[in-house]
Amino acid sequence: MEQVEGIASGANKYSEQLIDLVWAWGPKVVTAILTLVVGLWIIGIIVRTFGKAMQKREVDASLAPFLKSLVGALLKVMLFISVIGMVGIEATSFVAVLGAAGLAVGLALQGTLQNFAGGVIILLLKPFKVGDWIDTGSYSGSVYQIQIFNTILKSPDNKTIIIPNGGLANSSLTNYSTEPRRRVDFTFGVGYGDSTDKTKATLMELIEADERILKDPAPFVAVSALADSSVNFVVRVWVQAADYWGVHFDMNENVYNKFNEAGLNIPFPQMDVHLHNKN
Repeated sequence: MEQVEGIASGANKYSEQLIDLVWAWGPKVVTAILTLVVGLWIIGIIVRTFGKAMQKREVDASLAPFLKSLVGALLKVMLFISVIGMVGIEATSFVAVLGAAGLAVGLALQGTLQNFAGGVIILLLKPFKVGDWIDTGSYSGSVYQIQIFNTILKSPDNKTIIIPNGGLANSSLTNYSTEPRRRVDFTFGVGYGDSTDKTKATLMELIEADERILKDPAPFVAVSALADSSVNFVVRVWVQAADYWGVHFDMNENVYNKFNEAGLNIPFPQMDVHLHNKN
């Protein structure tokens, strides 16, 4: 009988401890579970809303899924830290370990992360797009592909140029394809003694004969400098961006031929060599 009474007493003791644990931890666990479920539901709504916002802003198709996943992962980590804190688990050490790990990874991948951040900025702000002609100061070419870490250019002689996005996003560049129209600038020289009126009339004749040159803004022709061996005329005309190089090359050739026909002299450097016979 004493043994049975001992077992019953032990069972009552453990039952009381279990009840105390349930009363102590039960509300916390239930609250944490409810918070987790509701939090995941809210995170899903936020991520979907964020995705729709990126779709409206026409964010690059290769970047949008990654950004959605990144936002979802960050929100879930924050939710997880909050939930374990509700249960009573000390989250400080967990956050410290997570921060130290993030710092170590960040230092190890500093260059890579910089290129990644640059790629995100380029794809979001779109300073250029595929097909644009850009000049970075060191390289120039047509944008062939924009990746997360690199931008690939194609040079006029079909070389492939790979530029890390980190430096590209933080440096100056010139985009020649942004505007639909471009101005073509020329400088032509004639010899001293040639008529300036005739030179202007000849240049205007060539401009009016080229249908690719726009009438508005009006072409501009004027004497720009009295150089050492020539009178220089500046010519500025506006064209559609696609016609830039065609007008540039054709105008140079047409001016050379027309000046010869009109009797206008195009100066060029000359050197006189005098030989002295000492005998």
